[in-house]
Amino acid sequence: MEKARLYPMKKVDIIVSGERLPFVRDLLARVRVTGYTIVPNVSGMGHSGFYEGNLIFNETSSLALLMTVVREEQVELILEGLTPLFERYSGIMYVSDVGVSRQDHFVHRNQETEPS
Repeated sequence: MEKARLYPMKKVDIIVSGERLPFVRDLLARVRVTGYTIVPNVSGMGHSGFYEGNLIFNETSSLALLMTVVREEQVELILEGLTPLFERYSGIMYVSDVGVSRQDHFVHRNQETEPS
């Protein structure tokens, strides 16, 4: 049995209005992100005060949190792609270091992973 191992990756959290999610999803596809999780209807406190995440009309009228794990070289591409969005609309991106146990889940099949 092979010894358990964690592989270093970057976790990217992006908070945008629900109506901006298609833009973010398209960007992540262009950057070749292999997967993400979306949490709709988020609430929180920010520089403009408390934001209640209640659905007013539909999910596009509330904030959403998109979480993904990527290779380090993809982070800069995501930030570059989001910059025009953040210059015009509210939103934020957080990046943190994480370790993943199944590196192959975060790399496209035609990209090589680090040897075991």
